[in-house]
Amino acid sequence: MSTDVEIAQSAKPLPIREIAQRLGIDEGDLHLYGTDIAKVDLAAFGRPRPPSRPQAGRLVLVSAITPTPAGEGKTTTSIGLADGLSRIGESVALALREPSLGPSLGLKGGAAGGGYAQVIPMERINLHFTGDFHAITSAHNLLAALIDNHLHHGNALNLDARRILWPRVMDMNDRALRDIVVGLGGRSGGLPRESGFDITAASEVMAILCLADGLEDLRARLDRILIGFDTAGEPVRASALGGTGAMLALLREALRPNLVQTLEGTPAIVHGGPFANIAHGCNSVLATRLALHQADWAITEAGFGFDLGAEKFFDIKCTEAGLDTAAVVLVATVRALKMHGGVKRAALSEPDTQALERGLPNLEKHIESIRLFGELPVVALNRFSQDSASEIEIVAERCRALGVPFAVADHHSRGGEGGEALARLVVEHAEKSSLPFKPLYDRSAPIVEKIEAVAVGMYGARGVDFTKSARRNLAEIERLGFAELPVCIAKVPGSLSDDARLRGRPSDFVITVREIQINAGAGFLVVLTGDIMRMPGLPSRPLAERIDVEGDRLVGLE
Repeated sequence: MSTDVEIAQSAKPLPIREIAQRLGIDEGDLHLYGTDIAKVDLAAFGRPRPPSRPQAGRLVLVSAITPTPAGEGKTTTSIGLADGLSRIGESVALALREPSLGPSLGLKGGAAGGGYAQVIPMERINLHFTGDFHAITSAHNLLAALIDNHLHHGNALNLDARRILWPRVMDMNDRALRDIVVGLGGRSGGLPRESGFDITAASEVMAILCLADGLEDLRARLDRILIGFDTAGEPVRASALGGTGAMLALLREALRPNLVQTLEGTPAIVHGGPFANIAHGCNSVLATRLALHQADWAITEAGFGFDLGAEKFFDIKCTEAGLDTAAVVLVATVRALKMHGGVKRAALSEPDTQALERGLPNLEKHIESIRLFGELPVVALNRFSQDSASEIEIVAERCRALGVPFAVADHHSRGGEGGEALARLVVEHAEKSSLPFKPLYDRSAPIVEKIEAVAVGMYGARGVDFTKSARRNLAEIERLGFAELPVCIAKVPGSLSDDARLRGRPSDFVITVREIQINAGAGFLVVLTGDIMRMPGLPSRPLAERIDVEGDRLVGLE
């Protein structure tokens, strides 16, 4: 089988104007980036729905079991499902996240799908795209520069240089920048102080852009950013520096959703890219609303496993934006379940029904977690060529025993045709599911109770332990009046616990909260657990070593 980039390069995309026409988007609302990419003006949200689709669309969330290096394929399955729906005659639009350069050049690879279930142009989407990440990086770092400039020119706000909360960001995995000292070089270099870098996907500006419902809401959220404290211990917001108008100017174009297409010409709105292990892990509210406004079905995904991205999808994004799902798809693979059962990656191609049985409790826990929101999932087994019939039947039988709809999806090798069975099952399931989801916790509950609700309910923890630093954070959050914000728990993605070594369904563990940060602009509290870091590092052999340009063709991108 050809590589992902070879498959994508051999595709002949339809003119993006034609894709927009399929969705009923006026050509005048397009800002073209060549012939196969366009941004959609926010004016499109005020247009009436296409006459053939008078009702708002139905939202389908795609999530997954706990991730493993074997890969689960949420994005690939989302694309295969959308193409499958299109093949059976449904009006559908994808709403996906944008890839980050850090993982694309590091360990994970790109995020445009795989095989014959991809969004295109794959190379441009994975590398720079329309510049949204660069705009977010620039806006974030402008605020950081304004802070240090204010300290240098007299510090009229009496900012406490030891309590500046705003780091810098870049869209690259660079562990050497996690902790730095700025302001060196004498008096002209500014005030020396400790700082650091996060990856752009962890920037509060990224979270803000993805939750904003328009330009003025974006402005208000930027104004609310908590940059630090003054010498009296009082909070100082970004609005006090007078630079949020310039930040808004940098983000104006980035706020417009990006329209592309799948290999089969299904419309795809790719916009925003916060990580789910260190942020809320969902594409923009605007992209999701545009898909719902223009199509009968909107297919979206949440990052990593259900315990991370999907929990935040419901408790933060849906609660904030007034969204609800018609169906939830939980993606699993035989390979990943065998890894949760103790099989090493090198041996995954060998049939091992006993290891598969040992790994099934991870699938069961995620099904239980979905039911906590009042939802019943459809389990999609993302099929690999090495999967044996007996292994597939074991997963199917367990789903039948749990009363969960099950479908085998073969979209990676067969595209939309391989996603038709899943598409039909999702439509059938959505017709039976009408109750609205219920959040995992009440936002007015004490912060500790909200954190425990996620740790115990989603992760299966015995309890939560708070470090002395975290308890000081709790007291300060209460004092400042931020206690009713939802919690956004930052945790390792490869385990239900906060210890990446514990695969499967660990039990009798305690989640350790070491710090709680206030993201006042985004509107949530970031709860840092275990050893989670907001700036990843590169592996010993990063994917960047294999990427090159041969003639006019890009090679090695995964």
